[in-house]
Amino acid sequence: MASNTLHHRLNNDQPISTKPTTTTTATTLTKQEKAKRALRPLAIGIAIPLTLTTTTFFFFGWGPKYRTLTKPFWLPPLWLINFATFFSSFLMGLSAWLVWADGGFHAQSNAFVLYIAQVSLSILWGPVLLAAGAAWLGLVICLMNFGALFACYKCFRCVNPFAKDLVKPCLAWAACLAIVNCKLLCLGF
Repeated sequence: MASNTLHHRLNNDQPISTKPTTTTTATTLTKQEKAKRALRPLAIGIAIPLTLTTTTFFFFGWGPKYRTLTKPFWLPPLWLINFATFFSSFLMGLSAWLVWADGGFHAQSNAFVLYIAQVSLSILWGPVLLAAGAAWLGLVICLMNFGALFACYKCFRCVNPFAKDLVKPCLAWAACLAIVNCKLLCLGF
């Protein structure tokens, strides 16, 4: 008896063939197609916040008043503020995409609104503080951004644990910006 003709029987006595089927390759192709389709939303989810952040830097991120201010050595230079804000925007875009991919924006109705609020506040901080020189309003925006980030952290935690971990450096950066903003208030910015 050849091994190609062996059949196994289930409890209901229906034979199951041991021959390889084509359904396993079709399932693999479906997973590959899904992965290819996920790249476009990933690129869009990361590109939009990065483009908005870069545009804000281009128009408002030079901060001539911040550069000429005599400040303590521990206050970060402007290029570091811009780079860290850019990196934070990247991490939040990736985190939001992970939540979206797991269906979290549908399951958590306020997660998307909180993410949009956080992106908006993050983009708004630079022009308010660096271009307009409104340190008090910048501090309020910075604290609201921290609150929105913390709320995103709480919502993302329920959906995807890795997305939650990506928000932690963004929370640390928002806290650092709040400290910088407080020091600028003390210096009379």
